Amino acid sequence: MGNIVAKFGGSSLCDAGQFRKVRDILRMDPRRVYVVPSAPGRRFDGDDKVTDLLYTVCRRRAAGEDWQTDFARVEERYRQIAGELSLGQGLERHLCRIREDIEAGADEDYCASRGEYLNGLLLSEYLGFAFLDPQECIFFTQSGAFDSEHTNEVLSARLQALPNAVVPGFYGSMPDGSIRTFSRGGSDITGAIVARAAGADLYENWTDVSGFLMADPRIVKDAQPIPCVTYRELRELSYMGATVLHEDSVFPVHRAGIPTCIRNTNHPEHNGTIITHQADSEKGQYVITGIAGRVGFSFISIEKAMMNAEKGFGRRVLQAVEECGLSFEHLPTGIDTMCVVLETAQLTPVRERVVSRIMELTAPDTLTIYDDMGLIATVGRGMVHSPGTAARLFSALSQAHVNVRMIDQGSSELSILVGVNCCDFEDSIRAIYREFVR
Repeated sequence: MGNIVAKFGGSSLCDAGQFRKVRDILRMDPRRVYVVPSAPGRRFDGDDKVTDLLYTVCRRRAAGEDWQTDFARVEERYRQIAGELSLGQGLERHLCRIREDIEAGADEDYCASRGEYLNGLLLSEYLGFAFLDPQECIFFTQSGAFDSEHTNEVLSARLQALPNAVVPGFYGSMPDGSIRTFSRGGSDITGAIVARAAGADLYENWTDVSGFLMADPRIVKDAQPIPCVTYRELRELSYMGATVLHEDSVFPVHRAGIPTCIRNTNHPEHNGTIITHQADSEKGQYVITGIAGRVGFSFISIEKAMMNAEKGFGRRVLQAVEECGLSFEHLPTGIDTMCVVLETAQLTPVRERVVSRIMELTAPDTLTIYDDMGLIATVGRGMVHSPGTAARLFSALSQAHVNVRMIDQGSSELSILVGVNCCDFEDSIRAIYREFVR
C-alpha cells in the first residue's frame, strides 16, 4: 500500500475548527502520512492572511515604523488556535525568537516563512506527527534557483526514516543556511516536492474549492466540475487563466509521474479533480475538458504580398519584437499575413518603437494593431477524435453574433484558440459552453 502526501492551503488551516477538519480527513485514509501546511489564511471577509501580516511587519520594521502591532496580531492568531486545541508546547519560545530575529533585521524571506513554520509546529503537535523543517532538506542554489536533485536526495532519505511527518510549505534554504521562499504557489510547490521525494502514489492538494470547473463560474453560472484532466490540458488551461494551481506547483509530481487530486477541505465527500499523465481510455462525458480565457491582448497584423516566398520574413518580425524586450504569446500566420499576439501592458510602452522596427525590417504592405482583444482556449483531449469540433465551436460563436478575429490551433489538436473583441469575451465563453456542455 503506497502513501499519500496531503497539502492543506491557508483556508484549510485558518483556525482551530479547520485544524479539526484536517485531522478528520487524515484519519479517513491511513495512507495520508505526510502533510504540508500553509500559513493560516483568512477566516472571514476582511480578515488578513498571516503571511500578508508578516510581509507588512518586515516592511514596517525596515522603514522604522511601528511593526509591533501587526506582529501582535500574528501572535494572537497562533495563540488562539493553540488555546482552542490545547496545544502550544514551546509556542511562546518560538514567538519570542521570531520577534527577536525581526528586531535584529531579519529579511523578508525569513519573516514570510514563519507563518508556515509556526503552523507546521502546531499541526505536528496536534497530529502527533514528526516535524521536519524544510530549512534542513529543501535547497536553493547560490543563484536562488530551486535545487531539485539535491533536495530530492536529502528529503527522500529524511522521509524514509519518518512514518509520519509535517513539512511546512513555502520555503527552504540557501547554501549559507539562510531562508529562501518560493516566489509563486510556494506551499503548493513544497507539497509536490514532498510527494516526489516520498515516492507517493498520490498527491492531494486540499483547498476551499472542489477541483476545477469547466469554465469560470463568474461567467458561466453552475459550471460543471472537471472530474479528470491531464497535465497537458492543465498547462493549457492554467496559461489561459484557470488559477486553481499554477503549473510550477505541479511540475515535481508531473515529472515523477504522480497523479494530483484537488480536493475541498470543507466538502471532503466530493471527489474533486484528478490530474494525471494520461486519462482513462474510456470516453468522457463531454468532447471538451474546459474553457479558459484572458483579456488584455493586442494583435499586430502584418500583410505583405508573397510573404511566404520571402526568406527570413518571420524571423525579422520576431527580431523586432525581441529587440523591444517583448515576448509573443501566439503567432498565427497565412500565406500573405502574419499576426503577432502580445500582452497590451507590455506593448504599450514600446508601441511606436515596435511598429517602426517591423516596418524597417520587413517593409510590409500594411501593418495594423488591434487592441482590446481577448483570447479563449477550448481545451480537450477528446477533440482529437471528434470530427466537427471546430465547426461546432465556430457555429456557436456565429450564432452568438461574435466576430472571431483570430484562430490558432496547435498541431496536437489539444486546444482551439480564438481571439475576440473584449466586448464579446464573456458571451463567447458562454456560447462555447452551451454548445459543448448544455
